[in-house]
Amino acid sequence: MYTIYNIYVLAAFGTIGGALFGFDISSMSAWIDSESYLEYFDRPDGATQGGITASMSGGSLVGAILAGWFSDRWGRRGSLIMAAAIFIVGAAVQCSAQNIGHLIAGRVISGFSIGITSSQVIVYLSELAPAHKRGAIVGIQQWAIEWGILIMYLISYACEVSLDGPSAFRTAWGVQAIPAAILFVAVFFFPESPRHLAAKDRWEEVHEVLANLHAKGDRNDPVVLAELEEVREAASIASQTKDLGYLGLFGPKVWKHTAVGVSVQVAQQLLGGNVMLYYLVYLLRMAGMTRNTALTANIIQYVIFLVTTGGILPFIDRLSRRWLLIGGAIICCIIHSSTAAIMATRGYAVDNIDGNEILTWVVTGAPATAIVALSYIFVGVYGLTWAPVAWIYAGEVFPLKYRAKGVGLAAAGNWTFNLALAYFVPPSFQNIQWRSYVIFAVFCFVMSITTYMFYPETAGRSLEEIEREFEKGILVWKHPQGQIPTFSQKVREVKEHGTSEHVQESKDVV
Repeated sequence: MYTIYNIYVLAAFGTIGGALFGFDISSMSAWIDSESYLEYFDRPDGATQGGITASMSGGSLVGAILAGWFSDRWGRRGSLIMAAAIFIVGAAVQCSAQNIGHLIAGRVISGFSIGITSSQVIVYLSELAPAHKRGAIVGIQQWAIEWGILIMYLISYACEVSLDGPSAFRTAWGVQAIPAAILFVAVFFFPESPRHLAAKDRWEEVHEVLANLHAKGDRNDPVVLAELEEVREAASIASQTKDLGYLGLFGPKVWKHTAVGVSVQVAQQLLGGNVMLYYLVYLLRMAGMTRNTALTANIIQYVIFLVTTGGILPFIDRLSRRWLLIGGAIICCIIHSSTAAIMATRGYAVDNIDGNEILTWVVTGAPATAIVALSYIFVGVYGLTWAPVAWIYAGEVFPLKYRAKGVGLAAAGNWTFNLALAYFVPPSFQNIQWRSYVIFAVFCFVMSITTYMFYPETAGRSLEEIEREFEKGILVWKHPQGQIPTFSQKVREVKEHGTSEHVQESKDVV
């Protein structure tokens, strides 16, 4: 069978898995204030709507936890094929929803699929991409999520203005199956990850895949030989360690990887980014916008998100991962604090907004415009920093033996807090109004400190180099960065000596 080896083509098709995540976000956020949706589902209150929205995250949590086991057993390709098929089923169930329970079931099924794709796509791309391009390649996952959000939102908007009654949201929910079908077919033409093949001792295939990925089939290319040695070293070390399953992620040599990988995914949610995507229409309505104006303003937000993430990807491998995360957290803290201050001092409580009892706070005039502007700035900053970097970072920090399970657990952390926040925000807006933003500001401040103290730099390093970086002390700001030999140095050694001295030394120790 014909196999695709162009890394950009693989990323373009592989990250359709991320687009499915985006589709499912917009498939709900576009309808939560729609009359056809509210009437058909008996106008769900804040807690009920939070449960409907969070049901997708609940399914994703389970899918992410099991994804590592699927991926280690059936390969990165096999897990993605299975996930695409499951998503098609979930879209069909949502499309045919007759009541809230039926809709929740469909969102749980789709979420289970998204839990697998959201974790294993970044594992797959991290293991395929060369070190100097890995950030941009894996970052396409986040960009695909944003494309999915925008495309589904526009589809939903078009369905709402052109179709009447339940057929509007049913059509939008059914369309989600199309990208899943494309992914299902495309993955059959993907190569298996060389790191997964190495874990199965299929070294001839490892060499073939690396040669086709990095040197157009030249098995003797120095880059190919250097990476082959890196993979051999990591596989040799992994083979010396007993596989303890998920418990191994908390062992003495792995727990630091787990703490960093899971916390960066949890923090991506606690900073408030996805809450803004799910429920910005609520904020815009509290800022005095009509339903139609809020929908249009929401589209602008999605475009900003798309442009900022797309704009940073070509440069992301030249920038420090740590300082993108630190700077993003600090600026987001300031924005959340400013939003809370304006809402508290310039707003007032109401019983409801146009019959929607979830919305109990109103800001009008120039302060309302300032809140909208701050929301756009937040989305732009988040799109430049935490949105792409958290996915990239989680895919880099786990050792080979536990990478699939580790990234699955990290994604499960993301989905746990995605679920909690999706459920928490509607009643939060209803009951504590502007104070919701104070909570997110505190999370941002805490993460700026945490990242500075505990997150090692990963930009420009091979996955095996990053693994050795964790052997240093836990307080990363106390030791200098950059003492580990870079992959480019190893390539030069292969050209000069036929092997890498650093890799050979590590082999001798093993």
